[in-house]
Amino acid sequence: MKKVGVAILGLGVVGGGAYKILTEQRDFYRTTQGVDIEVVSVLERDPERIRSLGVRSETVASNVFEVVSNPDVNIVVECIGGVTEAKGYVLDALNAGKTVVTSNKELVCKCSHELERAAKRTNAGIYFEASCVGGVPIIRTLLDGVQSNRISSIQGIINGTTNYILTRMGDGMSYEDALDEARKLGYAEADPSADVEGFDAAYKLSILSSLAFHTKVPFSKVFREGISGISKEDVEYGSRLGYTLKLLAIGKDTDRGIEARVHPAFVKNSHPLASVNGGLNAVCLTGNAVGDLMLSGKGAGALPTGSAIVSDVIFAATHEGNRYSAFKNTAKADSDVKFVTDYESAYYLRLTLADRAGALSKLTALLAKNNISIVDLVQRPDGADSATVVLVTHTTHEMSVKSAVARINTAGIAKVGSVIRVLS
Repeated sequence: MKKVGVAILGLGVVGGGAYKILTEQRDFYRTTQGVDIEVVSVLERDPERIRSLGVRSETVASNVFEVVSNPDVNIVVECIGGVTEAKGYVLDALNAGKTVVTSNKELVCKCSHELERAAKRTNAGIYFEASCVGGVPIIRTLLDGVQSNRISSIQGIINGTTNYILTRMGDGMSYEDALDEARKLGYAEADPSADVEGFDAAYKLSILSSLAFHTKVPFSKVFREGISGISKEDVEYGSRLGYTLKLLAIGKDTDRGIEARVHPAFVKNSHPLASVNGGLNAVCLTGNAVGDLMLSGKGAGALPTGSAIVSDVIFAATHEGNRYSAFKNTAKADSDVKFVTDYESAYYLRLTLADRAGALSKLTALLAKNNISIVDLVQRPDGADSATVVLVTHTTHEMSVKSAVARINTAGIAKVGSVIRVLS
């Protein structure tokens, strides 16, 4: 039986989960996969983590050189996170001819071209299923499940922290209270900016869009807007109109070019993504032959993400040869690829309107001048001289909405409080 030695760099939540799965299921993989996969080396600075996982002392390495020079190590699993240190370790492993499996979405997003170049030089593999959407096998689906299709759209909920926060806001919580609860439950870090400002989802969308559309979609081309400015009031108004608020990642391959954007968006309650709540993630794909597909599951956590890591380990251990990007993987996008910034979408606007005769008609006339028409409108008096107006538009252009908002704010008839896109 083929024997494969694995080294794990970092035994935190994800690395610990991968270690647990690999050691507990070793016999199962012998039986079902015909390969004996053994963790022969680990690199971890915290002795308590080593003890708590029951790691054998003889497998604990003192530095990365010890790992990559070990002839018994065939596959190196990187679960350190960040870019600088992790990138150095991964390059050390690849330069030594070791196949690498990583869960590091920021590293893959920003440095995959360098990692792949190093892997090709030594005929090593580079696998990163665990970098996107936790235990949901979206990367394997794009590579091996729908490769017969031209994918025109990929959209979904790919960050569990923000989905949990917005779910709780839909239950009536304020943003601050929902974030505090997410921290206590381990969904959010002490500094949650990577999640709530959309960086995490943008890294993932860069990776997924590149794979889906067979061209490099750099992080710099992903529009990003987080949820920290979302108010409980907007979530409540959206609910009254039949919408649920989500942080969406949207990639589209259109006749005008490629769209890649991460931002809050209202989703109709009848849409499948509206019912993806809490820490769950989901991705919807549209292919020319298969039509619409949806994959959903746990987007984070020790065992779900560890499951994705081990899936890559097994794939690498049971397949001869290595497969690299099916597109020109460089730091920047190809010069002939166009990126769309004037998106088409419906929009939700919340405004404070001067409560006087003709104010609403002036507002709608100003919107019409910018080719914006209204689907739904709710008006609520705030007092003697003002009213809150909430409206949802038909599909229009991003630049039209920005122009209209600027004119509304300077015309003196209303002040725009919120602009949120609506999935259309």
